[in-house]
Amino acid sequence: MKANGLSFKRGIVQCAMATSLLLSAFAGSANAAEQPGDGVEVTPIFPTISEERFRGEIAMAGLSELGYDVQKPKETDYPAMMLALSYGDADFTVHIWEHLHAAFYEKAGGDSAMVKVGDAMKGVLQGYKIDKKTADQYNIKSLEDLKKPEIAKLFDSDGDGKANLTGCNPGWGCELIVEHQLKAYGLQDAVTHDRGSYFALMADVITRYKEGKPILYFTWVPQWIDSVLVNNKDVVWLPVPYTDLPDGKNDVNTTFDGINLGSAVDTIKTVASKDFAEDNPAAIAFLSRFHIEPKDESEQNLKMHNGENSQADIKRHADEWIAAHRAEFDSWLAAARAAAKE
Repeated sequence: MKANGLSFKRGIVQCAMATSLLLSAFAGSANAAEQPGDGVEVTPIFPTISEERFRGEIAMAGLSELGYDVQKPKETDYPAMMLALSYGDADFTVHIWEHLHAAFYEKAGGDSAMVKVGDAMKGVLQGYKIDKKTADQYNIKSLEDLKKPEIAKLFDSDGDGKANLTGCNPGWGCELIVEHQLKAYGLQDAVTHDRGSYFALMADVITRYKEGKPILYFTWVPQWIDSVLVNNKDVVWLPVPYTDLPDGKNDVNTTFDGINLGSAVDTIKTVASKDFAEDNPAAIAFLSRFHIEPKDESEQNLKMHNGENSQADIKRHADEWIAAHRAEFDSWLAAARAAAKE
């Protein structure tokens, strides 16, 4: 009886151990299904423009929910960003403008080294704007009107008789468009392209506007400036006479609301390094579906302009966006988990 009792106890212990192992395996399997990226490091790369960090935070949050170990994002200008993705020094970004950055993308290796996995944002715009009051008063209808000395002088802020155009920082891509178009439209002797710290320069532009002075600047949408200098109320787009782009691909759509902006109506792409894309189907399934609307980013950027501009603020804004779009966000996660099983 004693031996039988020991045998019985051993059976219970063995059964318990087997059950524990089975439950552990089941839990591990369930965890793997929920977090297919568990243990995999991911390195994002973003521009140095803090106003563009918001959409990156949303993308990082999704990858974190899938179990990926998301590293601190690298920050650099666009040409270097493309090279980092091409060489595998970073894994993904949600910041490449399809047309604006096409030359940077191709020079860094293009489709042989990177993968355009999704549309992070559609319908983004860029072009020239002037204050509506001056446009109406002097019947300014085209960028080419700045050839007239009396029109150029209206926007002269440094006393040299030439119009001062607030433009883009070197390395952004849009500065190449402005420089090319000033030559193409014969405006080099009439317009000075002011470059430096864009948002500091734009603060001066806004001050000039509030003082009732004419303003001329290059801008893009989405961003907070569009909420401060409101289109068709405070400012208007200043059309170009015809499309002329640095790469010579002048058949792209540059027209918005009947106005030739001079730059392509663009799409911001999510781009990944080729090796990362091949090795991480779950991450790519999520990133291929990830997208936000331009108005959402403009609204968030305005919060930053109004003082909510710390890294903690931006992350909170991203969390709030996810909470407001939870059903859609969860569908992206579900698709990612399904892709990991295939």
